[in-house]
Amino acid sequence: MKLAGVDYKQEHTGSWLKRSILVLMLLVFLMASFLFLTPPGERIRLFLADTVIATQHRDWAWIFVGVKKRDEMIESVTQMNENNSIEKQDMNAITIQKQNGKVLDVEDISGHGWVGKKMYVYDPRAIRVVAPSTVGQGETISSMVKRTGALAGVNGGGFDDPQGLGNGFAPIGVIMSGGKILYTGVDGTVPQQVVAFDSLGKLIIGKYSINELLDLHVTDAVSFYPRIIANGKALPIVGDGLNPRTAIGQRADGVIVIVVIDGRQTKSIGASLKDVQDLLLKEGCVNAGFLDGGASSEMVVGDDLITSPSSRYGERRLPSGLLVFEHPDHVVVPNIWEGVTNIDPGGAYDNPGYLAEHNQKNQESK
Repeated sequence: MKLAGVDYKQEHTGSWLKRSILVLMLLVFLMASFLFLTPPGERIRLFLADTVIATQHRDWAWIFVGVKKRDEMIESVTQMNENNSIEKQDMNAITIQKQNGKVLDVEDISGHGWVGKKMYVYDPRAIRVVAPSTVGQGETISSMVKRTGALAGVNGGGFDDPQGLGNGFAPIGVIMSGGKILYTGVDGTVPQQVVAFDSLGKLIIGKYSINELLDLHVTDAVSFYPRIIANGKALPIVGDGLNPRTAIGQRADGVIVIVVIDGRQTKSIGASLKDVQDLLLKEGCVNAGFLDGGASSEMVVGDDLITSPSSRYGERRLPSGLLVFEHPDHVVVPNIWEGVTNIDPGGAYDNPGYLAEHNQKNQESK
């Protein structure tokens, strides 16, 4: 319709667009003012930065707090990890009790804004570190459990993970299984962050060199951090970001408590370091620390994946898992890295989930 030579429809559309832009600009201004000019807004920005810093995309935390503050926060987390790893464990604080009957139990757990699973392993000697079976790529925990006949399993140590799409074959730190060193990034004299078990089943968490681990009769180990409980006391924690978590602790009677908390989902945003520390303290854990988290966090029992990994492609390929066996002494874990001189961590170019999604989008666009 035209009025006085003017296209009414066109004029009305233009006015609506201008009003929408003005409203959007006003909302952005108000939100920015709240986030950057009020104490509650600052707390939200720090929380968001903490959450990002706990991921592999930590550099992006500057968006919320600026480059200088981001670097200060990262340094604080790094220092926490170092400080919490120093104290050596009192190995006499754990007395492994003889267990008869049931090997493990699993329970649902929940907290403010998160859900997850808690596993009790009554004999810590039932736990073994398992590595992938194929050179050049990691393996999902479901595959490891099925292949080895394990009762259950959770994700283990960290790895080089380009773009969050790594193939899981480039571990960070150390991997030991059955008393053998399967992988280490440094020589035997350099301390590394470890989550380990000695021959008696005592959980050892902290910073130890390979030589020290061997002196302690460690049989199985992976690398991750931070350590959050040492010799019965809570260690200082920096940061309150919410993320998927996998953590492990041991009670004085030797029972192992493993928690896996879902995150980055509407049903479960994730847990903070303090959430997990409080949970494991309440369980009576004398020593405790974290395994790899984020999209790697998962728990498998029998044929079932009983947690919800946050990766959009489902279970991730990983370099190590902590698996529970009825007969752990019968388990043989070959050294898949032996003789490999060039370890490719992978990325988007070899991630099956990403490639399938990319190909589908290409097909839909044609």
